[in-house]
Amino acid sequence: MSDAAIIPLDAIDPALVEDLLDRAFEPERRQRTAYKLRDGEEWLPALSFAALDAEQHLVGTIQCWPTALTDPAGRRHPLILFGPVAVLPEVQSMGYGKALMTAAIAALSPKAQLPQVMIGDGEYYGRFFGFSAEHTGGWTLPGPWDPARLLARGASPAVLPKEGSLGPWLG
Repeated sequence: MSDAAIIPLDAIDPALVEDLLDRAFEPERRQRTAYKLRDGEEWLPALSFAALDAEQHLVGTIQCWPTALTDPAGRRHPLILFGPVAVLPEVQSMGYGKALMTAAIAALSPKAQLPQVMIGDGEYYGRFFGFSAEHTGGWTLPGPWDPARLLARGASPAVLPKEGSLGPWLG
């Protein structure tokens, strides 16, 4: 990965991004609960990146999205949804995903850092990036999910409601 580059995702042709996502997750990916969490939203260009290999081919992407946790009283708490983190199968385990996550986290404003949420492997994303399922046990999602894979991180994730429904920001 030494000759790879991380660049803004909006510099990449959207058709290439869709092809990469299909290869990384299969076309049925659109049926996943994570897609319902961002339904109708536009990804956040300032937090979304592409990985290019030494030959300048697209090998990975990360997209971040505005989302909200609606508490039982109807108050909406803004969050940033990380994902998908997609890397072509033939170059997984080469550090592209880690580099993409690092770029997205580094792009967060320290002055107005919203908590982040993702669906992923708690051991991996916890060890490297501080994501945890510790505060998400009372949250619901608009579709099936494994509660152990609903992860959050931030300066103080404990300030988020213990119960709530996660969904699109504008939803």
